[in-house]
Amino acid sequence: MPTLLWFRRDLRLSDLPALLDAAAPDGEVLACYVLDPRLEASSGQRRLQYLYDTLRDLRDSLDGRLHVSRGRPEKRIPALAKAIGAASVHVSGDYAPFGRRRDDAVREALGDTPLEATGSPYLVSPGRATKDDGTPYKVFTPYFSAWRRHGWRKPASSGPKSAQWIDPEDVPGAVAIPDLGIELELPAGETAARRQWKSFVQKQLDGYADNRNRPDLPATSRMSAHLKFGTIHPRTMAADLGTGAGAQAYLRELAFRDFYAAVLNEWPNSAWWNWNSSFDKIAVDTDKDAQALFDAWKAGRTGFPIVDAGMRQLAQTGFMHNRVRMIVASFLVKDLHLPWQWGARWFLDQLVDGDMANNQHGWQWAAGCGTDAAPYFRVFNPTTQGEKFDPNGDYVRRWVPDVDDDDYPEPIVDHKAERAEALRRYGEIT
Repeated sequence: MPTLLWFRRDLRLSDLPALLDAAAPDGEVLACYVLDPRLEASSGQRRLQYLYDTLRDLRDSLDGRLHVSRGRPEKRIPALAKAIGAASVHVSGDYAPFGRRRDDAVREALGDTPLEATGSPYLVSPGRATKDDGTPYKVFTPYFSAWRRHGWRKPASSGPKSAQWIDPEDVPGAVAIPDLGIELELPAGETAARRQWKSFVQKQLDGYADNRNRPDLPATSRMSAHLKFGTIHPRTMAADLGTGAGAQAYLRELAFRDFYAAVLNEWPNSAWWNWNSSFDKIAVDTDKDAQALFDAWKAGRTGFPIVDAGMRQLAQTGFMHNRVRMIVASFLVKDLHLPWQWGARWFLDQLVDGDMANNQHGWQWAAGCGTDAAPYFRVFNPTTQGEKFDPNGDYVRRWVPDVDDDDYPEPIVDHKAERAEALRRYGEIT
């Protein structure tokens, strides 16, 4: 009998266990993607363009045999399953709060047709690396040790030849893949992911441990959006990582990605609430003056060059270097005293690689209210951070060409005074 392969955050054909399962009975497979209006409404324009470009790449890899429809998945997936007489529906597991609720609704709507989840977007799926008593880790370092001990499988051998694809023209309800006409800084899709990863391994991996914190250097992989949409699996990447310092530093970053996914899976409310609830009592500013400061931060007009460079890079490209993400986040919560949720929401609107687990818990790390968070008394000095990680000012000059002009703004706050104020506020709740 036919099966339905429902793509979500796994927009590739290589190393895809769900594809192997869907094709296992030697029957026909309908490949489909559902454009969920809820996700389209909550995603920034560049991230949507990345999604649409990725879908086109996937469709081309399938020789046009990708059925794209629009609607609520709990209605569209059962309708597609019924249209082809599917014996089962196959997906990669989704552990984010929204994904879990969506899949529960689809599973219920499918009735007797099983929704089979195989694999996940992670090297070690949430809930697998736990303490000896089965409870989740709250600190990264012991999690990392358990994560390494647990290990992961080799890349799955899957591809378009492992299935007999159903022609989507034979199935009603298809829509055209949208195009917003936005030019992305880097190309999207599995083809681009493979090419980009190969280039990084050959050119930058050896120096990654030493240079990854330098936004002025082309030292990072820029694979975050590909991981977000699953155009490559981290298993495929880990298979290329050896024992060198650069490779092990990169592997640790993949572990952080898994850790934050595990935390969000265990504590879904931490998507928007402080993981450490004692921080619920901290005083934050939300008045009209706070909004004006927030607007200056978003526009890259704070008068602190490294902060402004990061915010302008984000606005112009949909990406920001990770070290700079930490700097601008610390500035928002500890210099401007604004809620971390304001910054997290802006990042999700702007970032091509916007990922709920990574983004929210990265922000809580900066705010001091998450798992394994930066100590509350650690307040990044944006001036010294810029001097250390952009020593020649190349990054700043690229994104803030007006830094030496007369109309470049004066600092909107006094860092020394606001650091003291931040410590005072933190001291009230500790």
